[in-house]
Amino acid sequence: MDYLHRYASPLGPMLLGSDGNALVGLWFEGQKNYAAGLNPERKEAPLPVFDLADRWLDEYFIGRMPECTPPLRPRGTLFCQGVWRALLRIPWGQTVSYGILAAQLRTSPRAVGAAVGRNPISVIIPCHRVIGTDGSLTGYAGGIDRKAALLALEQRGDVCVMKEPPNGRSITVR
Repeated sequence: MDYLHRYASPLGPMLLGSDGNALVGLWFEGQKNYAAGLNPERKEAPLPVFDLADRWLDEYFIGRMPECTPPLRPRGTLFCQGVWRALLRIPWGQTVSYGILAAQLRTSPRAVGAAVGRNPISVIIPCHRVIGTDGSLTGYAGGIDRKAALLALEQRGDVCVMKEPPNGRSITVR
């Protein structure tokens, strides 16, 4: 049985998943691989891990580096889990290219990109900090606009604010 919780982020609604003790997922609504890996048996329930995750996200979205990370238990292959552990070592406000990450892990950038794209715990496992070799913002399951907003928040301490533009898709940072 997995448990669900919803969080209203300034960049759009988020779904959190837990096995009852640790986070197994955190997705922006509608993102690629949304709710992937959750058990078919699931229900919404209040849990201490969701309280911790909410506090972490509250701090994060006001531009502060959260001090206490909730317990994480992302589901994936051993290779993916190794890549996700490497993502957790990328410092707040910094970025690393897929190529550099691949060299550190002694694998190909394509394999790293595939694992980064399957990260089930967005934001907390900071896949948004991985960029193209040329510095471009590439491949974020939650959308490039969100990736840009998350990086701006970390690099400048900006507060994320969701604006409703005519096309309904842009995200700006104040």
